[in-house]
Amino acid sequence: MSLAQLSIERLRCIESAKLELHGSYNLISGDNASGKTSLLEAFFLLGRGRSFRARRTEALIRHGAGDLVVSGRVATSTRQRPVGVRVSKEGLEARIDGRPAGGLAELATVLPVQAIDPEIHRLIEGGPQERRRYLDWGVFHVEPDFVDEWRRYQRALKQRNAALRAGQAQNLVRAWDGELIEAGTAVAERRRAYLERLRPFVRVVGRRLLDLDVELSLAEGWAQGRSLAEALELGWPRDVERGLTQAGPHRADLSVRVQAHLARGLVSRGQQKLLAAALILGQLQANAESGSSLAALLVDDPAAELDVDNLCRLLEAIKDVPAQLLVTALDPLTVARLDVATGHRFHVEHGKVTRLL
Repeated sequence: MSLAQLSIERLRCIESAKLELHGSYNLISGDNASGKTSLLEAFFLLGRGRSFRARRTEALIRHGAGDLVVSGRVATSTRQRPVGVRVSKEGLEARIDGRPAGGLAELATVLPVQAIDPEIHRLIEGGPQERRRYLDWGVFHVEPDFVDEWRRYQRALKQRNAALRAGQAQNLVRAWDGELIEAGTAVAERRRAYLERLRPFVRVVGRRLLDLDVELSLAEGWAQGRSLAEALELGWPRDVERGLTQAGPHRADLSVRVQAHLARGLVSRGQQKLLAAALILGQLQANAESGSSLAALLVDDPAAELDVDNLCRLLEAIKDVPAQLLVTALDPLTVARLDVATGHRFHVEHGKVTRLL
């Protein structure tokens, strides 16, 4: 599947825009602050219900406007499906096929999307939540019912933590343990199985981009060699002291190692970008091999913080990924290796979008 059309109203500097997108390659050029990244944010919002760079989705609303609207048509093998998102100060509303969406997970199913942007290094040097989000996105697109187990776990965790904070009796707090253990163990097992599929793809792309050995491992959120039930039992005194559940998949972390050493704090910023890109590109290839739907890959200013040789490596690797591609660049010549002449080209100036090819 791919996004055939993207319409934007009142998003950042873009008052109104409509793009007919190519199913393979799309290049968006323009000066800094012209609106290039905003186009990618609109696309990402349509597939994820959030921005890849703003913490608050309301921050995307054009100054002085009360809301923003992004809509599009997703082309599948048999039909085109309308999707839309409206963001206001009251929250986010999503529609699929003319009806209210069942949640953000349904948006992600209709339009899978990943992004490589100048802040992608956060996947390496940022906190565990960045890497959990990355891993869970991949699991979900291979095992769609994973989201049900994750929601089930989150509900039990929320109730258990509320009981801990309220100082309730042990039997009332631990009444949630059965649900927490069952759902949490299922979440951890799904992550573990997916990681086994993912590792070889990341290893190959990592070698291609960095000429180094890249390995992934998962700390599941409790001590290795113990079950979640044992971890909760042993951690009870600390849970009471802190008023929060300390063990479980919500504390998991994906470790990224280069030449057997933790990458965080070891490699340069440019290498962090290449390493994070290897994770994203390897994931898209792994999911495609598993039969997941074709995803979209948004690449914002790939030349940032990379020398010519490393940029060429990245572009060659991106070119081989089975995904609809949207790339922004100050100068189209910097991404010429992508051969976007076979796709569509757009130019953005002061929030106005012009089709060039």
